[in-house]
Amino acid sequence: MKRILVIDDAEFILESTSALLEFEGYDVITAENGSIGVQMAKEFKPDLILCDISMPVMDGFEVLDNIRSDNITHRIPFIFLTAFNEKSNMRDGMTKGADDYLVKPYSRDEIVSAINAQWKKYNVFEKHVKNKVEQVGKSVTYALPHEFRTAINEIKGNAGIIYQESESLDTSEIKMLSHDIVQSVSRLSKITENYLLYIRLNNIEGNEELLEELKLQKTEEPFAVAYDIVNNIAAKYDRFEDFIVKEETMGISINMSSENFFVIMNELSDNAFKFSKKGDKVTMSSKISNDNLIVELNDEGIGIDDNQISNIAALNQFNREKNEQQGIGLGLIIAKKMIELHNGTFNIIGKGTNNGTVITLTFPISQ
Repeated sequence: MKRILVIDDAEFILESTSALLEFEGYDVITAENGSIGVQMAKEFKPDLILCDISMPVMDGFEVLDNIRSDNITHRIPFIFLTAFNEKSNMRDGMTKGADDYLVKPYSRDEIVSAINAQWKKYNVFEKHVKNKVEQVGKSVTYALPHEFRTAINEIKGNAGIIYQESESLDTSEIKMLSHDIVQSVSRLSKITENYLLYIRLNNIEGNEELLEELKLQKTEEPFAVAYDIVNNIAAKYDRFEDFIVKEETMGISINMSSENFFVIMNELSDNAFKFSKKGDKVTMSSKISNDNLIVELNDEGIGIDDNQISNIAALNQFNREKNEQQGIGLGLIIAKKMIELHNGTFNIIGKGTNNGTVITLTFPISQ
């Protein structure tokens, strides 16, 4: 049975609307003002919210802001109940995230029709999500065996050469083959770790208790930590001189564990150096805005176009045939998903082919 929350300071509206909806087969809960309504939305997680605009304590627009800014409630369909003389305000309501509105007094057919429209829209959304999940599942099915097989064949081939030709190989040849084996093992390890991390993030996304635990952890001096991470990546590619730091931000902490922060910065900075050449600069800067730390990574590499940005999804590897990417393409989506689970934002802008990429990250600052 679907549950509907009705928020209104007029008792007769609560009673009449509740009776009508219960007759239609819904489980109905009510709140006499906006503040109580927000609390009930978070506690009971209704399938739909009907909310008056003009109320004491907290008006309908404030309720909508609270609902849309909370990870637990932000996807709940929201319909405003408005008096005829407030109808002109509905443009603001819709731009702030309301799904629909009903003008009082509304008939049974009007409210039932409005609610049914939301169920239909929700079903379309659910189908879209299901298709995406299936698409990712197929990508995993095809990508993982290929990536594992490639790395395993490299290990097997090089180890076989060492085993069969050990007496005729000199030290430098053995070192070269051993190095290739180590690289292939590292590649296998990263594929496995990224895949397991991707699965874990998907499990956390639907678990409110795990989400809350996730946000309780902190990273002290994140910019200094990020500097060390990017500096190590620059060393890996022998490009110390290409790493430039601007606008350092010190004396703060963010609501994210140092392990998760490392994953994000390591993945994004590795991409910045991997897809640029020696002499291309990778610049990191930061600032504080609205209780968020904003970190920007700006590179001068191969770039990314608008179509690729709009299609960032698990297991997408852009221009693989040209760029010889390794791994199964989870890096960007892991970084994006991890930041968003912490109430941060991930934004990527391409500056054109061979002109580089700008990635802007925001992390909520610990208060």
